[in-house]
Amino acid sequence: MPTQKSASTDVSVIVPCRNEIREIRAFLDCILRQELGELEMEVLIADGMSDDGTRAVLDEFRTGFENLRVLDNPEKIVSTGLNRAIREASGEIIIRMDAHTLYAADYVRTCVEVLNETGAGNVGGPALTRAEGYIAEAIAHGFHAPFASGGAKYRDPKYEGSVDTVSYGCWRKSTLELIGLFDEHMVRGEDDDLNRRLASHGGIVWQSPRIVSWYRPRDGLRALFWQHLQYGFWKVPIVWKHRGRPTWRNFAPVSCLAVAAILLSCAVVADATGSASLRNSVLVALLALACLYLAGSLGSAFVVAKRNGWKFLPFMPIVFGVFHVSYALGFSLGLAFPPRPWDRPNPIQRALTAITR
Repeated sequence: MPTQKSASTDVSVIVPCRNEIREIRAFLDCILRQELGELEMEVLIADGMSDDGTRAVLDEFRTGFENLRVLDNPEKIVSTGLNRAIREASGEIIIRMDAHTLYAADYVRTCVEVLNETGAGNVGGPALTRAEGYIAEAIAHGFHAPFASGGAKYRDPKYEGSVDTVSYGCWRKSTLELIGLFDEHMVRGEDDDLNRRLASHGGIVWQSPRIVSWYRPRDGLRALFWQHLQYGFWKVPIVWKHRGRPTWRNFAPVSCLAVAAILLSCAVVADATGSASLRNSVLVALLALACLYLAGSLGSAFVVAKRNGWKFLPFMPIVFGVFHVSYALGFSLGLAFPPRPWDRPNPIQRALTAITR
């Protein structure tokens, strides 16, 4: 559906970033290559006081792109940067992008078309990945595997329809003003929280495979562990805030970890008290739980390897383990040390706060 021209900017692209020197040039090239048709676009980048050279690259591109504006984001977290950019935006439609992602040349135009065609409150594309190197490719395959993602629809590259959340997002500015902007208490998961509030107002979140972007997953297990530790930690305040809409995916990893920890503790206590029969029974239950998980992991690894190459078979169970254990530990830390507002964080929260995606 064609968009109507107005005296103001049609689209404002908002981008939070901090220390993205490895990715920022490729991202800005994607912005410059956008095939907009009749749309007028501005780009607002909220920089979290980058100190790795990112700001110099932004200033370089800004001299050749008059509709690019760079805003300071001194709080250095995603939600504050997004809100600052939204308040400064002049566009009728807001499109969020991240610097850690590459975008098809028609990304902006297609977002606007799908938003107009569907009448949804928020539209976006599936979470596609593009990786280089064996470990990064394995992590990308794990990202899409139902065993790691819990079958989330936004990770299905072919799914079109209503979803809980989408990658990034495209809204009318009036919609964001109606439901409230991003919750600045959320260091991670701010998009999940916003989409839940949109749904509570009767809005629809719509995914279309026509909207194409490629996220660059982490290229090492340590980085993957840290990322999902943060995701698990910051999922806790979202679950508490939206208690009427939890999903089993929120609790499955931490529940399995908790059961394993309880069984192991019971075995230790039984052994210390001399109750050999109880100890053996508990160990059998613990072994059964481990075998059940291992069976699921190996089965999923087989499916991934059959589809993407047998070289990934031995490594995928390790990737799945990192996905699950890191998320479960993060969720447990979130329960033990509930996050506070960003201006008075607890020590665990301070360690698990970063704008980089």
